[in-house]
Amino acid sequence: MKRWITILILAGILLSEPMSTSGRAASWSGVDETVIEKFAEKAGRPAREPFINTDQGDLLLFVFLLAGAVGGFAAGYWFRVLFPTKQRTKEKKEAHHGSTSSP
Repeated sequence: MKRWITILILAGILLSEPMSTSGRAASWSGVDETVIEKFAEKAGRPAREPFINTDQGDLLLFVFLLAGAVGGFAAGYWFRVLFPTKQRTKEKKEAHHGSTSSP
């Protein structure tokens, strides 16, 4: 129980950090602007509009929602494979060791 409380406190601290630094993050430019665009312009390939513009509206949020739903469905479907119980792992170990030894 103490382990879970420690993990939750640590996760809360780590997740609250990015929310407090929004003013500083705006001054930094990304890799696309500083490196990739410079080399693309030198090669004669200036920036163009993307095929699917995720900057407008809630399309990006919808994509993340869809990915989360698919990932949640997959994790739920294969829950027992992803998180086996202690008894099940013990049975698998015994079956594995029992099949390799000869009487």
